Parts: sequence; structure tokens; C-alpha cells
Amino acid sequence: MPYALTRPRRLDIESFARLTGTHPDLVRRLVVLGVLDAQRDAAGELWFPLSQLPAMARVQRLRAGFALNYAALGLVVDLLDRIAELESAARGRSRTPGGPKWTSTS
Repeated sequence: MPYALTRPRRLDIESFARLTGTHPDLVRRLVVLGVLDAQRDAAGELWFPLSQLPAMARVQRLRAGFALNYAALGLVVDLLDRIAELESAARGRSRTPGGPKWTSTS
């Protein structure tokens, strides 16, 4: 039996579905809705980067916790990503001593 020496950099739809405990049809639907990112090869098969495993776990948590439909999940995921970007940018800004304070009312 051959063994892989390294972890795959991408997963086919069957492997992705098996690792995430979902049905391949659901995975295809989430790709169509734009909730998951995948690339198509020349044969039209879907391939998922490993970064989509945590994305799918997030989708599953949102679905279970808030009982959102799959179309609404895309919107919620986009909003959460945008909030994370804004929070990161706000933390990255350096405050200059003596500069304007956020509590000032000018």
C-alpha cells in the first residue's frame, strides 16, 4: 500500500465531504452559493484548498447555532469576515500621543 509522504495541498470533493462529515451534494451547493471556495480542474472536478476545512466547520457551527438557511450563511460569513478585517485594521492603527481622541466631540 503506498503512503503519501506529504499532506495533500488540496482535496477532491469526496475527500472534503468525508473529512467534514457532509454530503458531496451539500458541498457543491455551498460552492454555488459562494460560501466555500473551490477550483475546477480541466475535467470540471472541484478541488478544495485545505483552508476550506475550517471554513466548512464555521459554516456548520453557524447553521447549527442560528438555524440559518444556506443562502443566508453566505451573507453572515461575509459580514463576519468584514468585521474581522475592520477589527484588525483598528488594532493595527498606531495612536499618536497628543492626537485626537476618539471621545472628543469637535
